[in-house]
Amino acid sequence: MKLQKVVEGNVSALSVAVSLCIIAAGFYNTAQAADWPNYRGPDYNGITTETGWKSNWGDAGPKVLWKKSVGIGFSSITVADGQVYAMGNTGKTGNTDIVYCFDATTGREKWTHSYPCPLEPKYYEGGTLSTPTVDGDRVYTLSKMGSLFCLNAADGKVVWQKELNKAMGNELPTWHFSSSALIVDDMLVLNIGDAGLALNKHTGEQIWMNGKGICGYATPVPFEMNGQSGLAIFGKNSIIAVSPVNGRKLWEFPWVTKHDVNAADPIIFGNYVFITSGYNRGCALLEIKDGKVTKVWESRVMRTQINCCVLYDGFLYGFDESTFKCIAPMDGTEKWSERSLGKGSLMMSADGRMIIMSDKGELVIAQANEQQFKSLARVQILPKKRCWTTPVLANGKIYARNAFGDMVCVDVGD
Repeated sequence: MKLQKVVEGNVSALSVAVSLCIIAAGFYNTAQAADWPNYRGPDYNGITTETGWKSNWGDAGPKVLWKKSVGIGFSSITVADGQVYAMGNTGKTGNTDIVYCFDATTGREKWTHSYPCPLEPKYYEGGTLSTPTVDGDRVYTLSKMGSLFCLNAADGKVVWQKELNKAMGNELPTWHFSSSALIVDDMLVLNIGDAGLALNKHTGEQIWMNGKGICGYATPVPFEMNGQSGLAIFGKNSIIAVSPVNGRKLWEFPWVTKHDVNAADPIIFGNYVFITSGYNRGCALLEIKDGKVTKVWESRVMRTQINCCVLYDGFLYGFDESTFKCIAPMDGTEKWSERSLGKGSLMMSADGRMIIMSDKGELVIAQANEQQFKSLARVQILPKKRCWTTPVLANGKIYARNAFGDMVCVDVGD
């Protein structure tokens, strides 16, 4: 089980490590490459260890390796062992979800898996929401209606499946299930029910469950705090930490949001937890001590409706509704704001370069810097349609998709 550990001194250590990477990075090689097997990456923080990739493309932009149409949806992309996984819905005429597996370099379709699922375009385009999770030779996917599949990564055949709503009785939230699967040792954990659901990843058998009520929309985040392992579940109207062993509640903090939309994964560092929600709710920093939660501060400086912030070198970067911002997490001070990206999304590489998608399909690269926002490169790589999905850098390639299913792979290997 990989746990998110951020303790005092790590920021300095990370800065040194980044400097060494930049000095050493004269060329791109496989040692600098990294897979992206799950939502927000293997360290669950939106940062890849990959460095040495190219962002000085010039006006022409990076070379497009391949394009695909993957159906309507907002699912992000995962990459593992030379394969790329994506999901989408065929639309109202078909009402079918399709899971795609492509060759990462050529885009050749290796297999698909489909199942009935309504589009459900409730005030938005509809379609798939959660992101495929790859664990060894297995791929786990969840539909918005609760169809959970364990697939063979080699051919897409079903190993096991569960109906979390129809068969198990877990209540659907307004915009349906959107949690991606988190793998913890032999468990598969989802933000389903009042405070999470854990299944055996090999068989689908239930290990623990915390009620069947309406859930939140974020993905569970693993952490370790004062030697204790936990899972942070951003629920319908609170953030709850539970034990991964048995689901027992460790602590809870109320956080009521309009329409019950708590969708952005919490950011955990040291004994602190940063939470943020949209619909003008705002954000807060929580301190956890001896199992008790204290609110350090709360404000509306960051109102993130969907996509997660990223913590890098002591500062938070994220979308306050449709304004991209940098804030200081310890007191909420706004350092700068940038309004040209709309309600976009981002991830980072370990050298501090931000990989941003604007909400109109522009790929923007900028160096993380608390002093000012300055783009290093900017190019249109997708049609100018709604794009809320987080881009992915993996093995010298950037993958992106929009709500209508336009998907592109561009080459940034040096």
